[in-house]
Amino acid sequence: TGLELKYVIHTHTHADHTAGSHQLLKQSRAIRLSQDELIGQRRIRLDENEIQIYHTPGHTQDSIVFHSSGFMITGDTLFNATVGNCFSGDLNAFYHSISYLLSFPDETLIYAGHDYVNESLAFARSIDPENKQIDRYKEAYNPDHVVSTLGDEKKVNPYLRFNTPAIVAKLAHRGLPTATEYERWESLMSIE
Repeated sequence: TGLELKYVIHTHTHADHTAGSHQLLKQSRAIRLSQDELIGQRRIRLDENEIQIYHTPGHTQDSIVFHSSGFMITGDTLFNATVGNCFSGDLNAFYHSISYLLSFPDETLIYAGHDYVNESLAFARSIDPENKQIDRYKEAYNPDHVVSTLGDEKKVNPYLRFNTPAIVAKLAHRGLPTATEYERWESLMSIE
């Protein structure tokens, strides 16, 4: 393609995301930037494009999101229609990371680290069966180019909708705490 690989970077250091890095570095002149370097730099430049780096602990302590020109690469922090597991054990940090991502414009395109859309929509439907946006989201889903907007996520993704009456009612029906926003997040994250 004539492209030159400049950097090898990751959204987090789980092996399913880092496998092949050594080979990329060996076969190119690319530079490997560690999570600590990326978190410290907070941005990188690719030609005239600046990419913002946001530390989003939760899935892992070293999780980061890349943001530039109206799109985000969210790794396993925010998937299309769900979020990652909280392998760090720090639900509070994960809550703050997700809350921060909710502050971006609705038009922001979301590119995640995996495609779990079908399973995630089934879970979303089990939590909020009356949500007609789930059908619209599923119709727009293209497994060859998995992308959504943050606005779409706010309409469908239960982990971004933990304050909506339908989700709060479902949590309360299950006897889970709902008094505060954080309790609703924690309760939703506890559902299998």
